[in-house]
Amino acid sequence: MKVVLDTNVLLSGLMYPGGTPGRIVAAWRRAEFDLVMTREQLAEIARVLSYPKIARVLCWDRETIERFLKQIYLRSSMVELPAEHGIAVPADPDDTPILASLVASGAECLVTGDADMLALKDHYPIMTPGEFATRLT
Repeated sequence: MKVVLDTNVLLSGLMYPGGTPGRIVAAWRRAEFDLVMTREQLAEIARVLSYPKIARVLCWDRETIERFLKQIYLRSSMVELPAEHGIAVPADPDDTPILASLVASGAECLVTGDADMLALKDHYPIMTPGEFATRLT
């Protein structure tokens, strides 16, 4: 099963492994689903991992961050977004690439905690982390 994880779910899972997003990240690490992402999302993850709040919680040094980024790159299906994809998240255009990656990849679902994206559940296969975690058990 191919799945797009919104950056907020992935980072929450790394920071708080005991929570629902943490269970999702652990399931990905056990290869229970295939992660789909774009190079742009990978760059966003790299940028966000250096934020002070996240760095304080994770306590990762530069080498650990680089190893994780390499792991996620090698273990994910990278999808290229077409220049014209006709996808939009009206409430937050910055979320559009994540939604477009769902459509372009043909992934089974997008897992997010973002209210703007969840508002589009009637039109796209979008799940909350709790909904997706239930499917994993």
